[in-house]
Amino acid sequence: MKIQQLDLTVRDLVAGYHDDGDDGVVGYGGKLDIRPAFQRAFIYNPKERDAVINSILKGFPLNVMYWFDRPDGRYEIIDGQQRTISIARYVAEKPGFSVDGLGFDNQQSDVKERILNYKLMVYVCSGAPSEKLEWFKIINIAGKRLTNQELRNAIYSGTWVSDAKRYFSRTGGPAAGLGGDYMSGSPIRQDYLQTVIKWISDDNIEDYMGIHQHDESAAPLWAYFIDVIGWIESTFTKKRKRIMKGVDWGALYNAYVDEDLDPAAIETETAGLILDDDVTNQKGIYPYILTRDEKHLNIRAFSDGMKQRAYEKQAGVCAICKQDFPLSAMEADHITPWSQGGKTVEENCQMLCRKCNREKSSK
Repeated sequence: MKIQQLDLTVRDLVAGYHDDGDDGVVGYGGKLDIRPAFQRAFIYNPKERDAVINSILKGFPLNVMYWFDRPDGRYEIIDGQQRTISIARYVAEKPGFSVDGLGFDNQQSDVKERILNYKLMVYVCSGAPSEKLEWFKIINIAGKRLTNQELRNAIYSGTWVSDAKRYFSRTGGPAAGLGGDYMSGSPIRQDYLQTVIKWISDDNIEDYMGIHQHDESAAPLWAYFIDVIGWIESTFTKKRKRIMKGVDWGALYNAYVDEDLDPAAIETETAGLILDDDVTNQKGIYPYILTRDEKHLNIRAFSDGMKQRAYEKQAGVCAICKQDFPLSAMEADHITPWSQGGKTVEENCQMLCRKCNREKSSK
């Protein structure tokens, strides 16, 4: 991997600047892809945006920006996009915005020259995608920190990423419209895209993106997403957005799509589990119904008072092996298991030594 420093001025940066919206933003004489099609939108608020310009006006140093060489001979921003767009919108857009009542065109000529001659520090990286990704992961990025998926999008940029963003990286876009009730995070911060790639790749996101980097279309990823959403809505027939949002649906789909499931029975059980006070993680209801693993539900634990009273009642003797143990060496257990209707109440609490409790739990 090769890393080199590139010194340039604001004048250099904004040369040839133009913003074509969803078709991208470019600068540096057309050689810098500031925001490739459907990449992260401008997210600085006015206070953050103005702080960038004030730093330049006062001669304060801005944080280092990071670019990398692309195979097409142009540069692409890894970190510094928000600062770059703030600068370009102030200096090059007509009309631009104002800071303390003054736009760029309202500044005195000497101030304009000071802004245009302000020096920026940029590091440019070239090398294999894996080398770039590792480097950018360890950079201490200030400000609006890039998410892991935003870094991956930059490292594996190409036709496939651009097309995938068209589906998954826009607020109000296709993925948000179809599956927004089931997905957590923000489309423009690439959370939707990361989640769906994680699902389809069995959590091998970077391998998947590397394989498909130069594909012309992300249509197979979109088709997979449609299948997952269709399976959710046909299997869990009553939409409950509060507890459905953010469930690891893709993993469930991959494991159970070919199972013969009964939507009516699932709905009846779901409704019952929602009303069960012992279920403290209602988002785990859906994984539990399919896997029968109670860990998803975070079943309510016995209180310290319940444990103490059960211990005293048993005189410190394990209910199974009948050996004496201190309270610290014992664990609370449901006499009638929760799965068989037992509740987390004092009458259903017994104290077991750790060995007996582990053996009982494994049966």
